[in-house]
Amino acid sequence: MKKKFYQLKLEIDSLTVFADVKNDVVICRLRELLDVLCSKDQTDAVSYYSSFVTALYPSTVSLTDYIRTLILQDDNFYVKKKAASKLIDPEITEAVDHELAVLQNIAALTSDEVRNFIDYDGYLPSWTTHPIDLQYDFMEKINNVSKLGYGIFAKYNFFRLDEGEIIPVAHPDYQKLDQLFEYKRERDLIMKNTEALVNGTGASNMLLYGDAGTGKSSTIKAVAAALAPRGLRIIEVKKNQLYQIPNVMEELASNPLKFILFIDDLSFTGNDDNFSALKATLEGSISGCGDNAVIYATSNRRHLVKESFGDRAGDELHLNDTMQETMSLAARFGLTITFQKPGKDTYLTIVKSLAKEYGIEMDEEELFKKAEAHAIRKNGRSPRTAKQFIELLKIGI
Repeated sequence: MKKKFYQLKLEIDSLTVFADVKNDVVICRLRELLDVLCSKDQTDAVSYYSSFVTALYPSTVSLTDYIRTLILQDDNFYVKKKAASKLIDPEITEAVDHELAVLQNIAALTSDEVRNFIDYDGYLPSWTTHPIDLQYDFMEKINNVSKLGYGIFAKYNFFRLDEGEIIPVAHPDYQKLDQLFEYKRERDLIMKNTEALVNGTGASNMLLYGDAGTGKSSTIKAVAAALAPRGLRIIEVKKNQLYQIPNVMEELASNPLKFILFIDDLSFTGNDDNFSALKATLEGSISGCGDNAVIYATSNRRHLVKESFGDRAGDELHLNDTMQETMSLAARFGLTITFQKPGKDTYLTIVKSLAKEYGIEMDEEELFKKAEAHAIRKNGRSPRTAKQFIELLKIGI
């Protein structure tokens, strides 16, 4: 058995294409355990065994599942080249096949094999293993990488930009499409354009303009979540990060997935550098949007630029040209969809639908009366107002 442990340790050390796996905390501790098992002095074997299981348990009790997930989420150079349809040298392909077999052997190591070898009569926790075909699973992932993605894009669907780095959002806040009521025409337009992106048939950058609380952001997030299984991911970009978009585009250019760069509540003031950054991207600069990404923005301002009477009465020589430039940014979005505040009938229909979804039973006349009173207190009707009203009603406030 010591020979087997020694062989597994060497096989971990030999990983080249999947070299990053060696830096994983669970694999590191497994390697340390194997090293102790191969040594003459096994005094610390119990301690290293415990450390390994301690690292494994928070994720799963199955060593097989852990290694399988680790490999399927690995974004090594081989995966990236295959995703970009680049030529792979036969030597690398041979190495991948060999290393997948190695990793499958490691994934089959049982806790009984290790516990029976350690000279200890006390209790040691176990882990589980089961048969898998890691090479088949990995190649299935490669063949479907345009839908499944790789690396963090295989594990998460929602992301944000943080100091130029794409960071996953583990617990995104969004509603499902069937939880959004009314505004069917607007949703259908957004879905149609986004499906064109996913299908690779050409999609437009899109501006959702309208009153606050009408569901602009919620609709984009719901559509992104609905199309995630087909290879769509969404990245939220703050207004002060717009200048980073070209770099993000270059990073995503070879990725087989499709991306929405989502800018929420977009507006500018005069002499805003972010205005120029977005304008250059929308106009199709050298580093503009690629075929696999679009920009979706929401705004409460039709022309995106906060304008005062002082701006119109300024002292610039060619004032009209400047005004035209600032007012035309919205026109550079290929598609503009307007979300208007709902009328009374639409608002009450939304309230009624939400009440049914939340399981609230109340006389319809009383429900509508309270909903209208809530809208007055909240300065107007909107889907957001309707949802807030129903949520308060649900908890008895």
